[in-house]
Amino acid sequence: MENKQFVIRIRAVIVHDNKLLVMRMHTNEFYALPGGKMEFGESIQDCLKREIIEELGVEPQIGKLLFTNNFIENNNNQSVEFFFEVTNVKDYIDEKYLKGTHSFEFNDIYWAGKNDSKIILPKQVQDCLNDGTLISDTVRFID
Repeated sequence: MENKQFVIRIRAVIVHDNKLLVMRMHTNEFYALPGGKMEFGESIQDCLKREIIEELGVEPQIGKLLFTNNFIENNNNQSVEFFFEVTNVKDYIDEKYLKGTHSFEFNDIYWAGKNDSKIILPKQVQDCLNDGTLISDTVRFID
């Protein structure tokens, strides 16, 4: 029998002037939102703070929950993701100053705009960026 596991990830939605801060890992063709895996015993808020400080070097002010996502990974683990708004956006505007202890894990930080040619995953986040509904008072479930 396979050893199947749940993986919980917490992601940051950082928006400035209708542009979304995204990152591309060295091994990926697509861009994703900053954040990462939750460690055992860690709270959701502590995970997001730790991951964003590690990746970008700036502590996030966490706003409202915007999206949830649930999918089966290629290794048959079930991934559950929570996407939170980050409200101290001005601290992230100049990407040349965004250096964390784990900056080596990715090779590009990018502010994606509406109808940008970059591929952003999950696709529904990119769709919401394109139609101007990224920040909402309703939590949305990603299909």
